[in-house]
Amino acid sequence: MSDKNKKVYTSGSWDMFHVGHLNILEKSKKVGDYLVVGVSNDELIKEYKGIAPVIPFADRFRIIESLACVDLVVEQHILTEITQLQELEIDVVTIGDDWIGKHLDGLEWMKNQDGKEVLYMEYTPSVSSTGIKQKIINSTYEIITAQFQREIKAMEEWKRKQ
Repeated sequence: MSDKNKKVYTSGSWDMFHVGHLNILEKSKKVGDYLVVGVSNDELIKEYKGIAPVIPFADRFRIIESLACVDLVVEQHILTEITQLQELEIDVVTIGDDWIGKHLDGLEWMKNQDGKEVLYMEYTPSVSSTGIKQKIINSTYEIITAQFQREIKAMEEWKRKQ
């Protein structure tokens, strides 16, 4: 395949979609002409992260599918599966630099194929799905308190009007 038609593949959970996700997708698109994005299904995420995603697979798939920089979305059952890379005729796999030094069969296969490459993309500092989840956990008391205060205020206003 010529550089004019370079196919790029990246994949992820894409749970709690944030600007860091968007950055890797946009950077991946710039590497080639056609971006294929794998969305890990719920079972795969639970298997390798030990916890189910917050956002269900169908919703995460739809979010990724709606992005202008994405040409094709596929379900990922296995992390960077060799067979899927072969069937899709992928030229380049992009992956976050947090994966440097970690083994994935598909990455190793790509590195050993003529004309194929793996590019590690810089992780967006200060944002992650885990960080967002932690912020929600840390803010739970404040969120509940603010909601109760709004409800009390609404009840008091309603009583005054009676």
